[in-house]
Amino acid sequence: MKTVIITGTSKGIGLETALAFGRAGYKVYATMRNPEMASDFKNKIKAESLDITVSKMDVDSDASVKKCFDEILSTNGQIDVLVNNAGIERHGSIEEMTIDDFNAIMNTNYLGVLRCTKVLLPLMRKIQKGAIINVASVAGHIANSPLGGYAASKHALEAISEALAQEVKPFNIRVAIVEPGIINTDMARDIKVAGNSIYPQSKRFGGLFAASLNNPTPPSLVADTILDIAESGTWKLRHPVGPDAEPFIAWRASMSDEQWVDWNAANDEDWYKSVEQDFGLNAR
Repeated sequence: MKTVIITGTSKGIGLETALAFGRAGYKVYATMRNPEMASDFKNKIKAESLDITVSKMDVDSDASVKKCFDEILSTNGQIDVLVNNAGIERHGSIEEMTIDDFNAIMNTNYLGVLRCTKVLLPLMRKIQKGAIINVASVAGHIANSPLGGYAASKHALEAISEALAQEVKPFNIRVAIVEPGIINTDMARDIKVAGNSIYPQSKRFGGLFAASLNNPTPPSLVADTILDIAESGTWKLRHPVGPDAEPFIAWRASMSDEQWVDWNAANDEDWYKSVEQDFGLNAR
């Protein structure tokens, strides 16, 4: 039986990924910060008789990661797949966000991936096989307000994953980057800024997310992609997911940097008109 460790499985993409692997016959170690809050998830596991073990792990903590991996590896000498999914989002203008927020984003979304990867790499290298699948974002290609801090963490994850892929391919270890667009998760629905900001981007980009979620893309689509990467044996590095992912990346690539800055810096009326014209969305 193949085995997989998945981080950040309490909800959204992580939960659906754990279920997808469990239904595919994997032995799944579903990790999260607060397993005591996962009663619905545990009921699904029981109802479907899935081989999923829910484990406590905080990817922000060296000690927590080591403890969890030690416990898993004490009963399983081989892990076939690691899915680094755990992530958090903070949004706001650069001026108005706190340094604590920036630290939190980088600690979870970037350093959390490194903590888990570095623990497991020696084992995968020794047995000369494995797959490491990192959940990044379209924001790993595109930076815009009020997601500057989040985008920075995903740009960092893209870069380190690309470097890692080069290092471990000679050991038959695959690395893949999954890049979801706007997916129907709690995180996506929270892209809005309460109160007043001196920067208009904070409010209006939340409207773009809300308009897009009127036709939501389920997190199960991302889960299916992750499972397919594991099962197919593909060496493809980047995997955009969702109907808006590749088009948005291509749209950004079609602009010069200066055009991109000008689009995001436009006044409200011009910006909303542009969104309606380019995307057919009413973000007001």
